[in-house]
Amino acid sequence: MWFSQAFSLIGTVVVEFALAWYLTRETGSATILATAMLVALIPQIVLGPFIGPLVDRWNRKKIMIFADLSIAIVTLGLVLLFLTDTIQIWHIYVAMVLRSIGQTFHFPAVLASIATIVPEKHLTRAAGFNQILQGVVSIAAPPLGALLMETLPMQGVLAVDIGTAIIAIGFILPLTIPQPVRTTLAEKASIIGDMMQGFRYLMARRGLTVLMWLFALLGFFTGPAVSLFPMLVNLKLGGDVLKLGWLSAIMGIGNITAGFLLGIWGGFKKRIYLLLLGLLIIGITNVGLGFTSERLFYFILVDSFILGVGITMTDAPFLAIMNSIVAKDMQGRVFTLINSLSGLMIPIGLAIAGPAADFMGIEWIYFICGGAFLIITLLGFFSKPLMELEKHPPEEESQPT
Repeated sequence: MWFSQAFSLIGTVVVEFALAWYLTRETGSATILATAMLVALIPQIVLGPFIGPLVDRWNRKKIMIFADLSIAIVTLGLVLLFLTDTIQIWHIYVAMVLRSIGQTFHFPAVLASIATIVPEKHLTRAAGFNQILQGVVSIAAPPLGALLMETLPMQGVLAVDIGTAIIAIGFILPLTIPQPVRTTLAEKASIIGDMMQGFRYLMARRGLTVLMWLFALLGFFTGPAVSLFPMLVNLKLGGDVLKLGWLSAIMGIGNITAGFLLGIWGGFKKRIYLLLLGLLIIGITNVGLGFTSERLFYFILVDSFILGVGITMTDAPFLAIMNSIVAKDMQGRVFTLINSLSGLMIPIGLAIAGPAADFMGIEWIYFICGGAFLIITLLGFFSKPLMELEKHPPEEESQPT
């Protein structure tokens, strides 16, 4: 499954890199780039809560296979549009929506499967090695995307995603991924009923509720920074696509470094400390990105490396905490609910940040958003429900409701 996700991620990142840079190069508008990121979030926001119950009910292996297959078919459509020179901006928007639907199924199915195959005591290590995968892809895919865009037509770049999807499906086909025993999921309950059950499960646990809102604010304040990064490079680094690739790659090296550390060490016994430390690093380094310039390029490389470390130090303990404290047959719903709220906050932030970047200068988006999230994270240390989040295992709480 790890190798399957490696190929799936490579194709996804290459396509996302290529489309973001194509829109940046062809339009030069932060608003258009922000709009593209917004439309890609719509399925996650709107459909996520409804997809969660399906992930908890359906065969998760089949979900991963069909999600990869559907995304490849959408990419094939883009290949044909570029090949016939009939591509329009709205075509890219539609493709982003359709690809996002597939990813909205794929992402929680992968995450919810981890707890069924990894012992609880090794969840942080497993999450660390998954972050190594993210880092390797972050290193390989952007420079690969930049190189492909310099040497191939756009349809050739996009075709890579189709090949990697076929390889990913080939790896996962022979695997057996256990389905969780249903302890919280009624056999004949409706999708709406299952969704509301997941919502009540989440709201009844104050620590999970606080964590959900913390990640929602992360989406609001740092989502625009991530989405507008190609525009930052275009405006501050002379539109050099290779520099965009190197910055993304060095961030991936930070992911890998922290992933190896967690894979060997296993993290703090209280995982929430590691998570909050990672969030602090994300806030600080986003402020640092606001200083991006040709003169400070090497400083920005270091900043990007530290940002990659912070992302791993956030994501790995988050996944380990969720896999360990949420009932296994409830994880699809809880993951999608948290992702939906976080995803909802990203377009709100982008709707403000896109025009603001065009008006006041893109660097101020990084100064303001990074600084605001840094303050919010510091306040998280004073939240008793958040700090006691890992106190009770799911077995004590996963009774039918």
